[in-house]
Amino acid sequence: MKLDAALLEDRFVRLEPLEEIHREPLRAACEADVEVWPALYPYSMAGEHFDPRFRQLLADAARGATIPFAVLARGEVVGVTSFLAIDPINASVEIGGTYYRPDVRGGAVNPAAKRLLFGHAFAAGARRVQLKVDAVNARSRAAVLKLGAVEEGTLRQDRVTWTGRVRDTVYFSVLAAEWPKVREGLDRRLEGF
Repeated sequence: MKLDAALLEDRFVRLEPLEEIHREPLRAACEADVEVWPALYPYSMAGEHFDPRFRQLLADAARGATIPFAVLARGEVVGVTSFLAIDPINASVEIGGTYYRPDVRGGAVNPAAKRLLFGHAFAAGARRVQLKVDAVNARSRAAVLKLGAVEEGTLRQDRVTWTGRVRDTVYFSVLAAEWPKVREGLDRRLEGF
């Protein structure tokens, strides 16, 4: 698997490899829903937490540990998503660290972004693409299932969040052999927008 930080785009979204120019627009997007950070995320990108987290995203990308993307819709930054846990030896990668402004949730942005990310990963030779969701995040769990991913199970007390809450993490995946069917479902879904 040879995964790179490419510009990914379709008629709904543009995924740009995260750079300094995205800092302020992403900050504004993250401030659009400050209540979501303590409730559902293992870290915060709101208020004073934004700059350290943004610097960490850029540093991890520079080390080749992750590939973060600014998510743009209608020409403006509406969120962030990343390739995480990049494992070329085992041809495995995780899609995560995803946040969208409330006004674009439930529409074409998430399925379009995931369609691009899955497509890029499998074209790069991925055998497995995984997604992990906090067990209390019913909306995201439903969204991942709607993408066509398979729920594999729950790791109990998997992670301590930035608020000190211990979370259970639900694992999902799409395998290379499943990708054609998942892709077809995503394409059909996106045709409806």
